[in-house]
Amino acid sequence: MGRTLVPRDKRLPLEVLAAYLLPLEDPPSPFDFAAIFGNPHPVELEVGFGKGGFLLQSALAHPERNYVGIEIDKALVLYVATRLAKRQVPNVRLIHGDARRILPAYFAESSVQVVHVYFPDPWWKRRHRKRRLFQEDFVRHTERILQPGGQLRIASDVEEYFAVMQELVRTHTQLQPAATPPPPPDPQWMTNFERKAIQQGRPVFRAAYEKTTASASQPANTDGSVNEQRT
Repeated sequence: MGRTLVPRDKRLPLEVLAAYLLPLEDPPSPFDFAAIFGNPHPVELEVGFGKGGFLLQSALAHPERNYVGIEIDKALVLYVATRLAKRQVPNVRLIHGDARRILPAYFAESSVQVVHVYFPDPWWKRRHRKRRLFQEDFVRHTERILQPGGQLRIASDVEEYFAVMQELVRTHTQLQPAATPPPPPDPQWMTNFERKAIQQGRPVFRAAYEKTTASASQPANTDGSVNEQRT
């Protein structure tokens, strides 16, 4: 039996949580977010949402936007679905799985306005580096699913990994540096990792990258990757 983060007496029926969960169809087909949410509002994606502080607070603060979260830990998915259901938040959907596989198969080109990746696991041991979220394919698919003018926003408290993230974006996409986003306005928006870093006085590194007209004009390959045309 898998772990759970919700006490037994506070659990909700799966039928209730299902309204907040996006199933992965087999064979895969791209999500139609206008149909899923019942409106054409802009969509923002958070990859690795943890306990859902950013997703929940963003959705409550911006009902005019839709939010999608991907998380590989099923217990966290059910925990956040419970938080959303208890508050009846209508503009969030959650996906359980590996974003590195989900983005290529289920997200259409230019379907998302912002991609948020905050404090991804650095996988400290060298032999585990292949498990890191930020890889060449991931940044290319992030660029592909962003709408023109859309942004990738990243943060980490691990300087080495943050540098790797920046280098991957620089060398494998045509996303352009944008104004660095401000810190979260309140601790409720933060991940546990960010709170801990601040409490311990460690720096938090942030950056944003925008999909410009040049990057938007690049043709996508049949496998969803993008040809590099850097000079």
